[in-house]
Amino acid sequence: MPTAHNEAKKEDIAKTVIMPGDPMRAKYIAENYLDDYKLVNKVRGMYAYTGNYKGKRITVMAHGMGIPSAAIYTYELFNDYDVDNIIRVGTCGAYDSDIQLRSVLLVDEAYSDTNFDVAQGGTNKEILKANEYLNDKIENEAKDLNVNLIKARVYCSEAFYTKDEVYDKMYNEHGCLAVEMESYAVFYNAELFNKKAACILTVSDSLVTKEELSSEQREKSFNEMIELALKTAVKL
Repeated sequence: MPTAHNEAKKEDIAKTVIMPGDPMRAKYIAENYLDDYKLVNKVRGMYAYTGNYKGKRITVMAHGMGIPSAAIYTYELFNDYDVDNIIRVGTCGAYDSDIQLRSVLLVDEAYSDTNFDVAQGGTNKEILKANEYLNDKIENEAKDLNVNLIKARVYCSEAFYTKDEVYDKMYNEHGCLAVEMESYAVFYNAELFNKKAACILTVSDSLVTKEELSSEQREKSFNEMIELALKTAVKL
């Protein structure tokens, strides 16, 4: 049954969902990778498309920016649409000078100092893990595709613009190699509903060198991450 944020019928959503943050990236994935795709949600501009990739039925849906937005959409996908697997595909900023732009990270753990978990579920966990089964599948596909994955703990921040001391603390005290804004919410809801979630990230900028990808470089780099997620989804 449709929710306040998703007009799709239950049967319109596949069991495995690939989730970028940007609705236009969801559109890009559908148009360039899916066969016989259909737009199944456009409420609030948060596009969702369901189609076929190499014979596998897959949904691609945006989750927006930040923990609250990602939490809403992943909660409803797991709870209301009986989704089994969610693979987030996003961008991150590197905290480690050895991690180059366009590197592909596989999130092993998400650290966050958010109060989201307290408000939603009454728990207080600083670190959440990705699903081991999904991560193993992603690593296997990465080997076949010759994608050099970097497994990492990331900081899931509630603030996009932060002070330099936050970067220093997360890197030096908590072992976070990069920063993004959604993985914690995705992992939290997967754990809540006993489902599976993973997160693949492309390094779009460096907090150390201040380098960042151009729009052209971003498109080419993201394709590697997208194809890795889709080819993993086929095996689920």
